[in-house]
Amino acid sequence: MITSTAISGSRPELPEAALKPPRMASEAPQPVPVTPRAVVAAPRVAHDPVKLQENLRAAVDQLNKQLASSGRSLGFSYDEVANAPVVTVKSTATGEVIRQIPSEAVLRVAHTFEALKGLLHDATT
Repeated sequence: MITSTAISGSRPELPEAALKPPRMASEAPQPVPVTPRAVVAAPRVAHDPVKLQENLRAAVDQLNKQLASSGRSLGFSYDEVANAPVVTVKSTATGEVIRQIPSEAVLRVAHTFEALKGLLHDATT
């Protein structure tokens, strides 16, 4: 069946982009327009290092109490020099340390660095 548009010779409207010739590979791409956005600053949260350390100590004490009452051999402590929590897994039968995170070697390195920082600081002042 022949439609009236085919008989009259008119063609449907095409978008303007479809009527443009294809872009050649050597032509530079056109930049995409960017609309400016309002920059929203993240809310500032005040952190008190002393309070955070106290909260960490309280959490460590609570975990140790809960694990001691359950008979598990998992210990939590806080290394002041390394400024890091330490998790120790012990054998309940022998008390031998099975695993420590961070390891004893890592803690020794942290302690050595702290001692060296003190020596270097004293030597430069």
